[in-house]
Amino acid sequence: MSWIEPPTCPKCGAFVRIYPTTYDRWVSLASAEMPAKDVPEPFRWRLMRLPDPSHVTTDIVAVRVRGIDPLPGEPVVPAHRMMCVPEWGEP
Repeated sequence: MSWIEPPTCPKCGAFVRIYPTTYDRWVSLASAEMPAKDVPEPFRWRLMRLPDPSHVTTDIVAVRVRGIDPLPGEPVVPAHRMMCVPEWGEP
């Protein structure tokens, strides 16, 4: 048995969470939620459970927050690229 570490960003080295989206893509998300007021609109995501016909949740997908804006204090998961800051000396 070996230790499995969460994936890290190749640019900044921060831990990221990688989730599928509802349109067959993958997105890297930050490891912590933030209030919606602190995250610009294009970077807001939520994690949703997909219902199974048997009423058992089978998978979690990332859904972009659009249409109805969340309340300023509502938690959203920011896309990692919003928070990605390369280490000093890197381009």
